[in-house]
Amino acid sequence: MIAVILFATVANAAPPRVLPTDQLPNDARLKPPKDLDGYFPFTPPKTVEEWNARAGQVRRQILVALGLWPMPGKTPLKATLHGPVERPEYTVEKVFFESYPGFFVTGSLYRPKNAQGKVPAVLVPHGHHPNGRFNEESDQSARNQIAEGAERFITGGRFPLQAMCVTLARMGCIAFHYDMVGYADSTQLSHNHVHLFDLDTKDGAAVMGPRETGFYSAEAELQCQSVMGLQTYNGIRAIDFVSELPEVDASRIGVTGASGGGTQTMILAALDPRVTAAVPVVMVSTSMQGGCTCENASLLRVDTGNIEFAALYAPKPQCLVAANDWTKELGAKGLPELQQHYKLLGAPDNLSARLNIHFPHNYNFVSREAMYQWFNTHLKLGLPSPVLEEDFQALSVTDLSVWDQEHPKPAGGDEYERSLCKWIRDDSAGQLASLAANGREQLREYRRVVGGAFEVLLGGGVPAMEDLEATVDPQARPLGNYFAVTGTLRRKSIGSETPFVILAPPKRDLHHYVLWIDRAGKAGLFAEDGQPKPEVRTLLDANIAVIGVDLFLQGEFLADGKAPTEMRRVANPRKFLGYTLGYNYAPFAERVRDILSMAAYLRTNQLQEGDQLSVVAFDGEGKYVAGALAVAGTTFDRAAV
Repeated sequence: MIAVILFATVANAAPPRVLPTDQLPNDARLKPPKDLDGYFPFTPPKTVEEWNARAGQVRRQILVALGLWPMPGKTPLKATLHGPVERPEYTVEKVFFESYPGFFVTGSLYRPKNAQGKVPAVLVPHGHHPNGRFNEESDQSARNQIAEGAERFITGGRFPLQAMCVTLARMGCIAFHYDMVGYADSTQLSHNHVHLFDLDTKDGAAVMGPRETGFYSAEAELQCQSVMGLQTYNGIRAIDFVSELPEVDASRIGVTGASGGGTQTMILAALDPRVTAAVPVVMVSTSMQGGCTCENASLLRVDTGNIEFAALYAPKPQCLVAANDWTKELGAKGLPELQQHYKLLGAPDNLSARLNIHFPHNYNFVSREAMYQWFNTHLKLGLPSPVLEEDFQALSVTDLSVWDQEHPKPAGGDEYERSLCKWIRDDSAGQLASLAANGREQLREYRRVVGGAFEVLLGGGVPAMEDLEATVDPQARPLGNYFAVTGTLRRKSIGSETPFVILAPPKRDLHHYVLWIDRAGKAGLFAEDGQPKPEVRTLLDANIAVIGVDLFLQGEFLADGKAPTEMRRVANPRKFLGYTLGYNYAPFAERVRDILSMAAYLRTNQLQEGDQLSVVAFDGEGKYVAGALAVAGTTFDRAAV
């Protein structure tokens, strides 16, 4: 029941205000938005049960953010292997297969010779090395690396990615070194477009226009399509590929990569249960989370980050490698929490770290050597330790390139990018349409998939009462025959502070409450004379309380009273939306969260059992109420939008 304190004061003409005219709400969301260079700590869970619930939420968040919820329907790989190069201890073959129909994953397959029985497989997603799989450093650079103790051989220093794959093959593993999108043979989407966010060209304009559907378009954002999602799905299909090789032991699959390849390593390890050992290099950190468009996507790191992504792989074997870059503080920030986490899950020895902070950003021999030892142990190779690299004969670009006269390069560019996005979009729509068919099982699954996605979009559902804290002015203000009670509602977990007003009729015996959502915020309850609007008075005269609220960036959130016309974005020169919405909730989500917070407060703190709570929306604000209804459960009894 609403307890109002009556005072014989004269009603003012202006609608009730909660805060002084020169004061904005004490709301953390008014601070500059978080970006990829923020601080991303991980708080270890207290119990296994707590972690299992949290892990499910974060894993779902990654899948939704990357457009893999639901997972795309897997189509035939149609793998082609050709052009083997023979070496005394191993062979190298050229590989391409279709992750999506018409999109080709390209790479090099290193196979050990004379292997006994089935062998492990290791995926090697490279980072942003110049030319990717074709990377070749200068002779002088290699000599400098040897002088600094970073490399053992000139060849290894000049071709560090080849050196890694050759050594893995010599250790008895199949190594699949595949291209990131836009590198080496993967040219259907250009490097400049994918990694440099080059939108100044005709090609860029074609995929960014208001009616376009490429990966950086509004349509793609609405569908959670991104180049990071494409790369992640390529990795999942790469696991499919190596698992189907007859000589591979699918119970022993490792993944390792550095920098952008480290991002792919931790994401694949977190998502695909087939990964049995992982070595993400120079990427797991509480600091910079990944600077490239291929490492970011809207929703991905909101309220989470790379340390927690690494925690998702626990308790499986994981070795982290740090350097004198953004990972240099790993030993003090992130690693202790991960060690505590692995201990809680009963596997403290399954986490290791090599803090090579005397070297800059790298995947040099010292870092690779840590990976060799880890895979030797956890892929059960049984080799004497330490495993050291030996010299080798490097392969040329001609030796490595998968495209030739008999295997022509596939088409790419604007039209292809649009067709690929359309295929993914149609596949998802088809899956959702099948779930929307009649039947309880389909409906239950539809609610799990679509409702689960809304929970990611909104950061959960209805908050618990212990997360809410209301400050109510004890002096009720008379408005003719009615009374106004003002206050603020704080949601502690997100630092929000929402101004609200409750309009009540004179009777104390109230059993119906209406949450009124208006573009003008709580001011939408009032006419120009400061009195409740006629339609509001109709509800009040029916003995129904009406609650108005300033949602985020409405009403008292606006210092000048002007509603924003553009969404705030982070200070990044590349206007990729994932740099902003990958770390911050959209204004849509923030407003829906305010509605859910207010509803939880009213339902728990104002209503008694049997009382009814309705919600209404006007002037285009129905979208926020619809979003709230998607996750509100039984909080509202009825809605009008």
